[in-house]
Amino acid sequence: MKRIIIAIDGFSSCGKSTMAKALARNIGYLYFDSGAMYRAVALFCMQNGLISDGRIDTATLREAISDIKITFGTDAETKNSVTLLNGVNVEHEIRSLEVSQYVSKIAALDFVRSAMVDQQREMGKQKGIVMDGRDIGTTVFPDAEMKVFVTASAEVRAQRRYDELVARGDNPDFNDILENVLQRDHIDQTREVSPLRKADDALLLDNSDLTREEQMNWLVETFNKLTSEC
Repeated sequence: MKRIIIAIDGFSSCGKSTMAKALARNIGYLYFDSGAMYRAVALFCMQNGLISDGRIDTATLREAISDIKITFGTDAETKNSVTLLNGVNVEHEIRSLEVSQYVSKIAALDFVRSAMVDQQREMGKQKGIVMDGRDIGTTVFPDAEMKVFVTASAEVRAQRRYDELVARGDNPDFNDILENVLQRDHIDQTREVSPLRKADDALLLDNSDLTREEQMNWLVETFNKLTSEC
């Protein structure tokens, strides 16, 4: 069976990463979380004093971007994919609400996107991958054989993010999360470089009322149909 590239794009907190990870495990593909890459860059900025009073020191970040290497590994205990920032596991840190507040602004910077897209395309050369993000099917891999665009209502997405943070032991405020979701939607859709949009040939998946099992059945059926035609 021919190995393909699967691009999953969509709004924040739609469960794209969870969905993409599960699909990759199910079909024996490698999983790459492009959103985690931008989160890692945001974390790098926070760790190195490049964010002050809500403003990003873009000049210094531009100088440092070539030294920021994002890779993925596997947790020895959970066997889950983890994000490495210059070789250090930062999977937990990049999921904080503080990082979420800056990730869309970081991702809107043209030189950051260019650097991350170069790294993503290098990962995709081997095929047999599932990658999720905002512009995978439109910019990173416009020729991907399977493209999915995921959406859900803002309230549903905020509740999912709230539940995720509570499960981690955090004490989030739902209204703050909803505001963050709406803000990220606006930034993602209106940025000049690679704005969030559905590729013309992408399949639309509204998972507002779907269970994870129902999502997976739909994805696997779609994958099997496409690969049988290749």
